[in-house]
Amino acid sequence: MEERIVYFEEAGTENTAAVFDVVDRALNELGIHKIVLASTRGDTARYALDRYHGRDVRLIVVPHQYGFGPGQRFPPELVERAREEGHTVYFGTMLFHQEKLFGTTVGKTVADFLRFFCQGVKVCVEILLMAGNAGLVEAGEEVIVVAGTGRGADTALVMYGATSTEPKGTHVSRILCKPL
Repeated sequence: MEERIVYFEEAGTENTAAVFDVVDRALNELGIHKIVLASTRGDTARYALDRYHGRDVRLIVVPHQYGFGPGQRFPPELVERAREEGHTVYFGTMLFHQEKLFGTTVGKTVADFLRFFCQGVKVCVEILLMAGNAGLVEAGEEVIVVAGTGRGADTALVMYGATSTEPKGTHVSRILCKPL
């Protein structure tokens, strides 16, 4: 089997449209109907909501948890819009960021390891487990997961869902795109 992987020369928001072009190709080829995506300030979520409006695609948007930074940066009006359109916005506990509660943790070690691939891969794994913990992605369910470095999207993976209590169930089946 041969697959096409798109590599971006630079990480960042300028790749967002190209990421979703790659995601569209995978949605069509694989018959997947669910995208889990990271969106801190709402820009990526807004882009995806506009792009998939009226299509048979369910979005699970995962912003930063409350208390991660000063105030919640994800706009409340976007939460309302997403829910009205049949999507979910989930403010769950960020699994790899529990240093303030537990000190240096295994989660930080895992996060640092995943960053060897890129920041987006780390975020994809984290938000998929968070969505699994919330019952928004079933164990073994194939979904597309989208994240980025800083702002925007630059990474997309096809993954199988799991929860943080059964993390070995998660699996990256395809790398769709990522920064070099």
